[in-house]
Amino acid sequence: MGWSLTRTWEVFRITLSASNQGINMEKQTHIVVRKIQLLIDCANREQRRAYYGTLFEWQSLVFRGSNLVLTHQYIQERIPDFIYLQDEIRVKLANRENDEQGIFTTSRLNSTYQLLSHYFKGKVPAKILTSLNVSTVKCFNRHRLAYWKGERSLATARRDVPIPFSGLDMKFTREGNSKEFKCVLFKIPFRTYLGKDPGSKRKLLEKAMAGQIKVCGSLLQIRKGKIYILLSLELPKVQLGLQPYVIAEASLTLEYPISVKIDNKHYQIGTKEEFLYRRLAIQSARNRLQKAASFAKGGHGRKRKTICIAHFEDKEKRYVESRLHSYSRKLIDICMEAGAGTLLLVNQATREEFAKEDRFVLRNWSYYGLIQKIKYKADRVGIEVIVE
Repeated sequence: MGWSLTRTWEVFRITLSASNQGINMEKQTHIVVRKIQLLIDCANREQRRAYYGTLFEWQSLVFRGSNLVLTHQYIQERIPDFIYLQDEIRVKLANRENDEQGIFTTSRLNSTYQLLSHYFKGKVPAKILTSLNVSTVKCFNRHRLAYWKGERSLATARRDVPIPFSGLDMKFTREGNSKEFKCVLFKIPFRTYLGKDPGSKRKLLEKAMAGQIKVCGSLLQIRKGKIYILLSLELPKVQLGLQPYVIAEASLTLEYPISVKIDNKHYQIGTKEEFLYRRLAIQSARNRLQKAASFAKGGHGRKRKTICIAHFEDKEKRYVESRLHSYSRKLIDICMEAGAGTLLLVNQATREEFAKEDRFVLRNWSYYGLIQKIKYKADRVGIEVIVE
């Protein structure tokens, strides 16, 4: 792993930034998301069924609203490219009060909120519409450059899209020494179901209830008849005294998922047999069951014939997610033990270009997922990640 001019400049930039601002002190907090199951806290069966009906209706309207906002934002962005329109129509997209050439009566953000309010006012709480508009516009702006270049198609929402809401709309309470928490969200009472939680989620909820940590904009998810909250919490970063000039060089390969070099020490995280071969074994087992399903005993139609295949539903995905979490956690632990404040992913751009040309590598090696998990865990402890 030799040094390049780009790498030298990046290390110099980080070291200079650390000397001016302190070691990795750009932002003292980070956002974590915890998935918590909720139950409707109502003993009356009919009333509980009505609450479920309300939630399903809101989910359906949020699905429609998300697609409407994305479509209108895209049209507003691309109207100047509609060369088949008259010249006097292709004018500046801005608020008329701020620009005399503008054709809007309001800002672009408020234009789509007015659209949502026009269609769904009285059917969905206004606070949900506000959160939906803001989150969808942010999602659009994140990819607007790719839309402009034609490198990405316009995103569409799924029918089980989560319902967004502000962190101010939910307050947790607890009765006595109860292990579960209660909350009211838009006049619907809920209680948490933490199950065999080792205590991490419970401790976070206790701190949120006491106001020690901030609850940010979160999501209410309904999937397979169960209700979950994707709770976003703003936590302070752990200050470990890492040195930005101590650099860990990591390489992501098929042979070894992660190879790390810090000074003269080398580490290898995971093996090809552990990750790749196990993944291929799951794919082969599923393919064999699919071929054998036509000879399975019938009696209850397709469901009876594919009952064995259902066991493998998302099995590969769950295995890969588990391995990537373990590898990224091990990598960050090694960096923390060595006091490395900078993590350099060597030649990653070249490997990703090669993976695009090799169908086998593209299918079976999750570069993007592993890098995202590394960045997330590194940000929590204040490690700077550079992708070369």
